[in-house]
Amino acid sequence: MVSVAIMGHGVVGSGVAEILTTHKKKLFAGLGEEIYIKKILDLREFPDSPLADRFTKDFNDILNDREIRVVAEVMGGVNPAYDFVKKCLKSGKSVVTSNKELVAAKGAELLEIAKENNVNFLFEASVGGGIPIIRPMSQCLVANNVDEVAGILNGTTNFILTKMIADGMQFDDALKLAQDLGFAERNPAADIEGHDACRKICILASLAYGKHVYPDAVHTEGITKITLEDVKYAEAFGCVIKLIGKVKKLEDGKIDILVAPMLVPNESQLANIDYEFNGIMVRGDCTGDVVFYGKGAGKLPTASAVVADIVDCCKHLKTRKYLYWTDGDGKNILPAEQSVSAMYVRANGTDVISKAENIFGSVSVIERADADDTAFVTSEITYGEFNEKIASLANDGVEVLSTIRIGDL
Repeated sequence: MVSVAIMGHGVVGSGVAEILTTHKKKLFAGLGEEIYIKKILDLREFPDSPLADRFTKDFNDILNDREIRVVAEVMGGVNPAYDFVKKCLKSGKSVVTSNKELVAAKGAELLEIAKENNVNFLFEASVGGGIPIIRPMSQCLVANNVDEVAGILNGTTNFILTKMIADGMQFDDALKLAQDLGFAERNPAADIEGHDACRKICILASLAYGKHVYPDAVHTEGITKITLEDVKYAEAFGCVIKLIGKVKKLEDGKIDILVAPMLVPNESQLANIDYEFNGIMVRGDCTGDVVFYGKGAGKLPTASAVVADIVDCCKHLKTRKYLYWTDGDGKNILPAEQSVSAMYVRANGTDVISKAENIFGSVSVIERADADDTAFVTSEITYGEFNEKIASLANDGVEVLSTIRIGDL
């Protein structure tokens, strides 16, 4: 029997406890031993829980219990999760987590502590919820040089954009529906401003290229400026709008990483991933494109990934799985101004296209019979040069209403 503890009994934590309780036979068959929940840390009372006698409000009850070999951190946030996880690792306990904020902020340090103490720090559930991605990248695709990772990494924004595309809903109405259905938090800023997707692409970039990427080093845009007019122009151009987290390795060894809305061509494997679903494409030099698809959040999908990590840790109590990257200083990250892509522009004014051609050279006009404004697509251009030329266009009397990247996906 292996004793484990769960820190946090919210949506995911209660799901972990549920799976460990209801799937005992399945887990025993996969491990050969029983997994026993010895402690659950939460400040709230759960008198009606069948595990009520195992709850504690004191973290030291977990830390000082030598029988507890594996700890699941599902509290969320950096503090106090960081302090608790660090102490558990230093005390010789393996830790699994679904906490992408923690991994994105402190992953390199915690992996180093795990290495020093010959224990495991696993975080499959931190990206993509129930979608397997960390383990496939670190094990199944280990023979590949990863050229690029790109994906729809946030189900809330994907749900909102899908409702705008499929049902013609305005952004605010789609956001409210997402909140009513439980896909969006009451304060949705982390989702709609791109921060959640940023944390996840940072974790994937760190894993793929071996150096920690911190979220504050990544150019991040959300979807709050996307309008139905943009959605209609994207359709006319043979695209859909998705919030994409993307990282690509360049020939000089640097990585081009960003989170932003993009016009994704209809033929892309990411174009038809809708509603609350996530999709992550890994482009390997041997495999080509491999796409992982499924629900990126939710109680049981995320808890399933946490439990899989618990089982993995139980299988490796006396050995370390090799999951590791070093700390990073950001010097391997291409400045956002040097990132290259074609750009969509929606604008108002007189002689918009002729003025745009004078500034950008040749542009592709997007035709829409019912439009009151004008839209065009530039050739590939650095983001810095694009912003300079957009400023020149505005100085020439053109009102720039929207700009969005064209996704080369």
